[in-house]
Amino acid sequence: MTFELCFNRFCRNGNISLELFYVKIVIEMGNKFVLTGKNLEELEAFMIENNQSKFRAKQVYNWLYLKSVKDIDSMTDLPLSTRELLKEKACLCSISIKDKQVSKDGTMKFLFELKDGSFSEAVLMRFDNRANLTACISTQVGCPMGCSFCATAKLGFTRNLDTEEIIQQIFLIQADTGLKVTNIVYMGQGEPLLNFDNLLSSIKIFREQFQVGARRITVSTCGIIPQINKLAALNFQSTLAISLHAPNQQIRQQIMPVALKYKFEELISTLKSYTQTTGRRVTVEYVLMKDINDSIEDAKDLALAIAKLKSNVNLIVYNQNEKSPYKKPTKESVQKFKYILEASGKKVTIRLERGADIDAACGQLSAKMQDKIKK
Repeated sequence: MTFELCFNRFCRNGNISLELFYVKIVIEMGNKFVLTGKNLEELEAFMIENNQSKFRAKQVYNWLYLKSVKDIDSMTDLPLSTRELLKEKACLCSISIKDKQVSKDGTMKFLFELKDGSFSEAVLMRFDNRANLTACISTQVGCPMGCSFCATAKLGFTRNLDTEEIIQQIFLIQADTGLKVTNIVYMGQGEPLLNFDNLLSSIKIFREQFQVGARRITVSTCGIIPQINKLAALNFQSTLAISLHAPNQQIRQQIMPVALKYKFEELISTLKSYTQTTGRRVTVEYVLMKDINDSIEDAKDLALAIAKLKSNVNLIVYNQNEKSPYKKPTKESVQKFKYILEASGKKVTIRLERGADIDAACGQLSAKMQDKIKK
């Protein structure tokens, strides 16, 4: 049944809200209604459509977003008849956990199977036994950016994740672990700013429904200038992180094809304008790779390039893997690089290495699963 036929059929006897029409068309087409990702109004519409009290929607909402319930049967304050209805016509998620790895340092890597059989990844990290839990999530299946040092780039690009698929990563992590995610970083598979609308929709849901504060959300981009300008126009208040990874145009275009379209100098200028508009400091991410971008000269060039940019710097020691020609820098070169940037007046941190004993780098677990399927 086409969208127009459905709309005409359901609206023939009077006006109908968009939420109710959405519920009706899902039921008409024989698909289960996916609960996670819906706001309270959409859940209320579903309940009303199925002759349930509007109050039940609030109960389901609390189970989804405040308790991350593992299954519908565990929604114990719902009548048995309501739970049976939900099991018949609805489901918690449209994605599932396909694989999970746990590092000796506590880092957890999740491989999700999506509704079309493709895969996405997320990582849960805890630092220094602090209460804060950071989840690194994906926005795309694979990635179109082609950065030469990135495991995800070798997967190629399949598609964008929809809003529900993005947020269900957090839901399933919480349901599986029983832990509350307090910080969310969009640093998994894909370029978030190339999935702009779903990115913003998911952030809205995380803030309003999962109750994660704006300042506890970070979006990482390799530098899609038009979309950075859009974020500035929206007065974006979450943290923007820039995957710079080079001190100049020459090195950047060698390892990041995006630099061929969006030049280094133009990107820095855009970021300066962004910080002036939003009042927010950006985070400069810089993966240090031996003999590529880790020299003293590279550190000096980077310090000069971002001297007038309101920013902090996050140095990342390259996560070496068997399929990459790049190598991890020496501890000495990392410390020298940090010292030079700090001497220029920048606040610099070195990201703690997490999950070294598992496939924690983006794309590694997906690549292994694809290899298994091909065999």
